[in-house]
Amino acid sequence: MVSRRRYPPEFKGNVVMELFRGEKTIAQLASEHGIHPSQLKQWGNVVLEGFPSLFTDEQRAVEKLKKEHAKENQDLYAEIGRLTTELAWLKKNLACSLSRGKRVELVDPGDPHMSIAAQARLLDLNRTGLYYKRKGPSEDEVRLKHRIDEIYTPCPFYGSIRIREVLRQEGYLVNRKAVRRHVREMGIEAIYRDPISAN
Repeated sequence: MVSRRRYPPEFKGNVVMELFRGEKTIAQLASEHGIHPSQLKQWGNVVLEGFPSLFTDEQRAVEKLKKEHAKENQDLYAEIGRLTTELAWLKKNLACSLSRGKRVELVDPGDPHMSIAAQARLLDLNRTGLYYKRKGPSEDEVRLKHRIDEIYTPCPFYGSIRIREVLRQEGYLVNRKAVRRHVREMGIEAIYRDPISAN
């Protein structure tokens, strides 16, 4: 019994492609590749019959991808909606339950994933206040406040006018408003005799 010769799919495909090009007849191709002409015709028919199913399968794959994409979009929109609601709830409760100072402490300027602007928005803070770094007093101001303290300590009954006069005599160029502001910041106050107890 003679066993039928088996041909690999690549070989069949190449021969059928040559057949469809139409450069050679079925007889020529059959003799060139050692195949019976009816076998070659059969391969050609298989390919022709299978063509429509290729496009149908492709169409099915496209439809499947579209459905999957639509479901992914729907899931994403649902997730966005849920996160938006949770975020609004969190912002409202943070603003109500934490003082501004506590919320400012939560800001992390070095965070590589979230900008200061985004953190300020989430914590319901004004962004400009987060960038501002308060300057400490200058050396001249510190020196002046030390001198005011030295003047006030032995004479606690001196007010801002008398203190200003002493400072001017010592060469400090300072007005009464500045002296009054420094005195207020230092928390000192002139001690006056009570007019009622004087009688």
